[in-house]
Amino acid sequence: MRSSQLLTATSSRLLIVDMQEKLLAAMKERETVISNCLKLVRGANVLEVPVDATEQYPKGLGGTVDVLADLIAERPAKMRFSCTETLEWAKQGTTPDQPYQVVLAGIEAHVCVLQTAFDLLANGFEVFVVADAATSRNRTDYEFGLKRMADSGVQLVTTEMVLFEWCEVAGTDEFKQISRIITGRN
Repeated sequence: MRSSQLLTATSSRLLIVDMQEKLLAAMKERETVISNCLKLVRGANVLEVPVDATEQYPKGLGGTVDVLADLIAERPAKMRFSCTETLEWAKQGTTPDQPYQVVLAGIEAHVCVLQTAFDLLANGFEVFVVADAATSRNRTDYEFGLKRMADSGVQLVTTEMVLFEWCEVAGTDEFKQISRIITGRN
């Protein structure tokens, strides 16, 4: 029996928050965050984990960066910082027929990611924020955002933790694909 603390591909969904070019331009860890979000999306696709994405006020802030937009067709626009009102499954709360673990990545960690995480917790989801696939303009905001989320029950994880927990075992075709994604040989 696996620990309930671990992610599983069948119980998870991935949510990429506001990875828009104009917002990313102000982020110091821009390339790392884009790269890790891309790994998460590609890994989710291999393991058939549902993927959603949002865009904060795209009329003013532009769209999602091309490398992610190419892989995520639907990216609903939002004005509220939290994504929950934008995504039907998030508004409904957990139901027996849908994934209850939500893996969050994107920007900014202390604003849209944090507010989404708290609303998802309030709606009964287990929330996992990918620390190396999220960032803020200011390091202090990022660190305190992560601390506040962790103190409130959000699990902090890394890109590799997510991908290997979703994968569960070595030696499969999926494992080989995930390994190539992680090492950048895909």
